[in-house]
Amino acid sequence: MKSRPVLKACACLVDARGRLLVFHHPEDRGMQLPKGTIEPGEAPEDAVRRELLEESGVDYAGPLEPLGTIDRYCEAGVEGNKHRHPQLWHLFLMRIEHPLPETFDHVAMGSPEEDGLVFSFSWLTPDASLENFAAPYVRVIEKVRAALAA
Repeated sequence: MKSRPVLKACACLVDARGRLLVFHHPEDRGMQLPKGTIEPGEAPEDAVRRELLEESGVDYAGPLEPLGTIDRYCEAGVEGNKHRHPQLWHLFLMRIEHPLPETFDHVAMGSPEEDGLVFSFSWLTPDASLENFAAPYVRVIEKVRAALAA
């Protein structure tokens, strides 16, 4: 029996210099983008704004530019997941006008697995290496870079 994919929303927040907001996840030992599960009945557009706020503290009210989706098969024990399952990530480019700090920490909220964890945010430059990102995040960042170059 094939399970239905878990729907996720991924925030691709870029600043005026084309840098992408990323963070270090203390339990997954890697760099990530703000992302999380779309709740039942929630639109992906609403979920991406909520996830960005919960994981970074950034309350984004600007326009969303859909970047499509990616499929990911998530193994057990990765990113707080207890079971292997397919995921479908909805990607949204968000362009922030006002500057944010170069680096900042935020205490995550809204998710039982992540409540209280401190996420350390920074900006990924358009030419930075992606070696500290897991494969699905590399795919997302490549889509963001292609959209910004277009």
